[in-house]
Amino acid sequence: MVNSLRGRNNLLDSVQIGFLLTDPHSRILYANRQAEALFGYRRRGLEGQRIRVLFLHEDLTYLLPNIVYLTLYQNGFTGEALLKQKDGIKVFVEISTTSFKEEGEVFLAFSFQEIQRLKTLEKQKMEMMRWASLGMLMEEIAHQIRNPIASIGGYAQRLLKTVSLSRKGKSYFQYILQEAKRLESMVKRMEEYVLIPKPVFQKVRIQEVVEEAIWAFSKKKTKNISIDLEEGTLEKSGTLFMDKNLIMKVISHVLENGMETVQWVQGKKSRANLKITIFDDGERVGVSISDRGEGIPKRNLDHIFNPFFSTWPGHTGLGLTFVKRIMDEHGGTIRVESRFRQGTTVSLYFIKDRRRRIRRELLSQDAQKGREIPSRTST
Repeated sequence: MVNSLRGRNNLLDSVQIGFLLTDPHSRILYANRQAEALFGYRRRGLEGQRIRVLFLHEDLTYLLPNIVYLTLYQNGFTGEALLKQKDGIKVFVEISTTSFKEEGEVFLAFSFQEIQRLKTLEKQKMEMMRWASLGMLMEEIAHQIRNPIASIGGYAQRLLKTVSLSRKGKSYFQYILQEAKRLESMVKRMEEYVLIPKPVFQKVRIQEVVEEAIWAFSKKKTKNISIDLEEGTLEKSGTLFMDKNLIMKVISHVLENGMETVQWVQGKKSRANLKITIFDDGERVGVSISDRGEGIPKRNLDHIFNPFFSTWPGHTGLGLTFVKRIMDEHGGTIRVESRFRQGTTVSLYFIKDRRRRIRRELLSQDAQKGREIPSRTST
């Protein structure tokens, strides 16, 4: 039986849970690769030992004997336990056990799943469900709110043109129009954030993405904006896998924040000068966007990615939240460095290749032979 399992290493090693096979006395006969990784032992270091080596001292008296008993004589055991790795570090796992007979011999099978991994998978699932529910809710809210906002703004505009008002009265109407426009902008931003499409990854050059994002942003913000682009040395022409349209929106959001903070300090009529640098640190390709604006107080840096957090009047506080979510979905990271009243640099880091090694290069010279085998045709 054990020799048969060892002959199936490739199959058992592909299972993403730790697996141990023992005899009725809980002596370990076989361990898969995931068990090695989970407990920090070499496979041969586990095989031959009693499974008690993985249990804490206080659990050797009751818990482990009970698990073995349930496995041998009942329907097995499923539950959580705190075990220990080779170096003594404790690891919280879910254990599932069963027993079976093969050629007259009894074997015990133990599977281990790290709780943190389970919690992560559960959290991801709940997050997906939450966003799906929130997306449907947001669509309905936007539908119900947008029409009244348009009516308020439209009628206020007509009254402003047709009714004779004092200067103070006109200022009231201007305030109504301003707030209606702000509400409309808020609904639009919330829709953009909640209804982010699933990324469609394609092979693109980062320089082209950045250049197009700058062009689109400059076209929209035609006045008082100057953007300097510096390209560093990039390997393989800076080719990455990403959703081009989403990353262009990410860059646009960061540029808009930079432009507004500069103009807040220097005045609306001042020219906002922003600097974009493309760089390569070996493992990742990055895009940094720097401004010399107001900067972010240190006490606020931990909150800038939180939804609706903003210290700017009239802002929804969803721009950087949007940026963070897109970067997360790309497997990238974002770093913000800021000094109050000196400026801010936002750096976006992208991994160079999202594909697994097996899909991007030959693993050995033997793999080359596979290219030379002619395809079979049915006769």
